[in-house]
Amino acid sequence: MTTIREATPGDIDAMVRLSGMVQRLHARHRPDLFVTEPSQAAMTERFRGWLRDEAATLLVAESDEGEVVGHTFCRVERREASVITLPAAVVSMEQPAVDPAGARSGVGAALVEAVREVGRRAGCRRLVASVWEFNAAARPFYEAIGLRLMQVRMDQPL
Repeated sequence: MTTIREATPGDIDAMVRLSGMVQRLHARHRPDLFVTEPSQAAMTERFRGWLRDEAATLLVAESDEGEVVGHTFCRVERREASVITLPAAVVSMEQPAVDPAGARSGVGAALVEAVREVGRRAGCRRLVASVWEFNAAARPFYEAIGLRLMQVRMDQPL
């Protein structure tokens, strides 16, 4: 069974490793945007920063053996009303990563449910997440957990 908990500094190496798999996927498909192999030191500091960020919650999925097999980070975002929009509070899920050995075992769904709970406790009414167009393997997962297409963002080289 997978246990979801808040990350600690002791989880950073595992999170850097998992994040590297996702990073390489992004760099393979969008080498114009993503570094193929970011420095380990920089990635470590990135996770340390998220752990220090009071507005962020960094979650890990831990196997029965105590191994970190997935992670994600979330942030509560509040938007004031404007002349054209209503006020909103959403929880944004970012940088999810699951060890391929744990794919389709409920690790990702458990992480998402933990993010939902963070949002509920903060008074959020919606969960939002982004997925790159090239990440065809992830889109069915997002749809299976109930997320629906909300916006399309397009780009073009100049």
